[in-house]
Amino acid sequence: MHAIRLHTFGPPGNLTLEEIDDPVPGPGQVRVAVAAAGVHLLDTALREGVQGPLPELPALPTVPGREIAGVVESLGEGVAGLWLGRRVVAHLGFAPGGYAELAVADVDRVHEIPANLDFAEAVAMIGTGRTAMGIVQFAELGPDAVVVIPAAAGGIGTLLTQYAKHTGAHVVGLAGGPEKTARVQAHGADLAVDYRDPQWPDKVRAHLGGRPATLVLDGVGGEVARQAVGLLGPGGRHLVFGWSAEGIRDGSPYLVDGVSEQVLGPVMLRKASLQTLELRALAEAAAGRLTPAVTRFPLAEAAAAHHALHTRRTIGKVVLEP
Repeated sequence: MHAIRLHTFGPPGNLTLEEIDDPVPGPGQVRVAVAAAGVHLLDTALREGVQGPLPELPALPTVPGREIAGVVESLGEGVAGLWLGRRVVAHLGFAPGGYAELAVADVDRVHEIPANLDFAEAVAMIGTGRTAMGIVQFAELGPDAVVVIPAAAGGIGTLLTQYAKHTGAHVVGLAGGPEKTARVQAHGADLAVDYRDPQWPDKVRAHLGGRPATLVLDGVGGEVARQAVGLLGPGGRHLVFGWSAEGIRDGSPYLVDGVSEQVLGPVMLRKASLQTLELRALAEAAAGRLTPAVTRFPLAEAAAAHHALHTRRTIGKVVLEP
């Protein structure tokens, strides 16, 4: 089979397309003919040799990728025959191997894909979708909520925008540039604002007509987050699930009198089981309440996909297609 391999930690160009042996499913595993493989920011960190939240870096050479969707074409010992030929999606956990034409997965990690979802959409929901479902457990959304979402054109931001609107909340989505703000508007935001405009907070205040924001759903940090927190009224909440622009180190740089801050981290995936969150995400997409944004690259262009994701030139979930 063809797969993307990493022999040395470093830049995107270290990802190379090679022909390697087909993986063999072990007991309790299925082998999937991969139709879509998710690319995650964590993948870019691992490629560079940054361990991040994983217990250890993968041994080299490795085939990156922890999210796959495709068709089951081979079964390991002890797996029921009913799985053969099914359209499935799986998060591989800490195991790599997704950037390939074939991948193995433990059968207890596998979900059947709803009929109205394609493979790339299913990959988006199994990773990004489950994270979004983990976040909204803490968000207290509803008709009284006024929500500001930085990076609203991203994979998680798109889903949070849609979910919040489904609850009746008033949603302000922030994104960089006219193409991304147009997408945020199309995904249901009441207002989409370009955060590169120095006057964007004033535009939000004018739109809200003096009504304060009640919640900031923040996966970015940095100056955009600081300005977004300034839109919160007394009793407002700053819910942090990432800090791609600037980390929270010794004390928060965002605290404001009367505003509470909660940093989720891995706790967002502990309130409910991972499988529960995955099933919930797939069900929301199957029902049409959530539609993930996807940027697709051919498998052979994995290096270009990593570069585009790292430089914020993508919209939504980045997916490789063999």
